[in-house]
Amino acid sequence: MNLEVANTSDTLNCSTQFTSFDDDVETCRNYYHGFEYEFVHRILVVVVPLFFGIIGILGLVGNLLVVVVVAANPGMRSTTNILIINLAVADLLFVMFCIPFTATDFVLPYWPFGNVWCKIVQYMIIVTAYASVYTLILMSLDRYLAVVHPIASMSWRTETHAIHAICILWVMILTMSIPAFVIHGEIHYIFQGQNLTACRILDQYDWTSYQVPFFLSSYVMPLVLICVFYMFMLARLWRGVRTSAENRRGRRRVTRLVVIVVVVFAFCWCPIQMILVLKSLDMYPLTTATIMVQIVSHILAYTNSCINPFLYAFLSDHFRKAFRKIIYCRPTANSDNQMGPATRTTRAASAGDIL
Repeated sequence: MNLEVANTSDTLNCSTQFTSFDDDVETCRNYYHGFEYEFVHRILVVVVPLFFGIIGILGLVGNLLVVVVVAANPGMRSTTNILIINLAVADLLFVMFCIPFTATDFVLPYWPFGNVWCKIVQYMIIVTAYASVYTLILMSLDRYLAVVHPIASMSWRTETHAIHAICILWVMILTMSIPAFVIHGEIHYIFQGQNLTACRILDQYDWTSYQVPFFLSSYVMPLVLICVFYMFMLARLWRGVRTSAENRRGRRRVTRLVVIVVVVFAFCWCPIQMILVLKSLDMYPLTTATIMVQIVSHILAYTNSCINPFLYAFLSDHFRKAFRKIIYCRPTANSDNQMGPATRTTRAASAGDIL
């Protein structure tokens, strides 16, 4: 998520609205009139970084555990779990490139990392945001194929094809996110006699023409496409599918987890996405209440980067047992380690994709 666009601290130091005003203190005082500046400032520099620190630690440990668990258990390498690894990697990159710099941006009234790093950070934030939601599309497509075309899709839904799809996805995302690198940069402004800097969209670019397409391409359209996949799945399940009871239970379990992950993503990111669009359209009023809503929405969005490992542990017996083995350093060797990729794929298909 765009740091400058999302960060309330830029509002508090007037960097977004008044960069062309030379130490216009009176203008900023009028701007602050709508909210309790000192109260909000204390929340920003103390409470928000604390929450971000907790989210960062949980996200780092939890997503690393997910990667290690699947890598250490060959029997868990179904197409769904390979996509789960990719989602964990996207969340790890988000934790590393977004949370520390956003927390710093909240605490300090200036951007201390320079112009190049500003561009890199903003670029990586957009990349990881796209990577997360488009991985969810691939996971939903995988569920659609497993439920609607269970036999025909066995030759498509393999580890190799999943890895190829992930590689293509990353190439597309890294390419389509280049504008974020171009339009962001370090700007200089004067506030209360101080020369300060901020990392934001450069003045020559229109915020609205960037934010609205980002909202549509990173939130609305992916969720619509995901809903379409699940509507087809429900229609097929309504007509009935001739599979064994074990298969049905397995596919229902995996599909339920993917649905919950998608719903949690949509819930966590909806408030901040809506706020950013409203701000870009100059339709978001500045009051103590609206700033607090934005802060809570910001924290909620970032929480999504650490919550998925807990969902896996809560909803999947295989993940829960594998987490325990890693945490308590128990041996993970079993007969699955001797299987080849084709054998594991066949077993995953017959057991509803394990997970």
